[in-house]
Amino acid sequence: MAIRQISIIGCGLIGGSLALALKKQRFAGRIVGCDRPPVLQRAHETGVISEGHTHPADAIRGSQVVVLATPVGGIIEMIGRLGPSLPVGTLLTDVGSTKAEVLAAAHQVFGASVGKRYLAGHPMAGKEHSGVEFADPDLFQGAAWFLTPVPRQDVYAGLSGEFLRWVSRIGAKIASLDAKAHDQLCAWISHVPQMISTALAAALVEQYGEGAPLVEAGGRALKEMTRVSGSPYSMWRDIALTNKQNIRDALLRVEQHLAHIRENLDTRELAMEFERAHHLKKALPRKRLGRDKSGD
Repeated sequence: MAIRQISIIGCGLIGGSLALALKKQRFAGRIVGCDRPPVLQRAHETGVISEGHTHPADAIRGSQVVVLATPVGGIIEMIGRLGPSLPVGTLLTDVGSTKAEVLAAAHQVFGASVGKRYLAGHPMAGKEHSGVEFADPDLFQGAAWFLTPVPRQDVYAGLSGEFLRWVSRIGAKIASLDAKAHDQLCAWISHVPQMISTALAAALVEQYGEGAPLVEAGGRALKEMTRVSGSPYSMWRDIALTNKQNIRDALLRVEQHLAHIRENLDTRELAMEFERAHHLKKALPRKRLGRDKSGD
């Protein structure tokens, strides 16, 4: 079945960027948005959506694919709200930053058919600013798009496969892994970096005050370290709540390394810590992301 209409619940940065990316790649179908009236107005004005609705039930009518692009708590809520009445032939998918609790909710609603009706996804893309006004059609170029399929789920079959072909066309690199492994990995490569950036920025404000021009004076390193500190709490609250233990474990490990550095500023151990850090590979080999089976 060809995808003729896609509904995006949540027309913020990720949802808006997905819509623009699909249009850039000449998706000929309709893209229907669902959000608050001011967001829908901006989405209309910037050409993100074909039509918009404030009520999800209205937005999903007639769509072959429904993308949940709200914060994780909203995704879980929408699965329970929309899933029971969703037509059997409609694919429900999401772009949430954590996956274990999302999939648990999908299992509860769809039961044994979850593998045919739900596709759990997470594009590793974003900006420090949220909102549809920052939507970018090139946001997913070169970014990993994680999938966390349930056992025996063929993500490349049917509507799921067609949707993933569009994911590939917008420039994302598809990779599959277990939901628990995903949440642990993302705690390290996404969630903890955000928390470190937030902590550093908060400490700088506490030390020097809100008006100090620290970023301009600090150079590139400080700009890079604090860039994502401007990310909205509304999104990170749900990530912290749904991946709490993994983030705690990773933060503890980082805290241990920071304490080790603090206690060894005048010993050879500091040099050894630098040497360990230099082993971090800056580019992830293509094979580590898994083979993109979706084609062009």
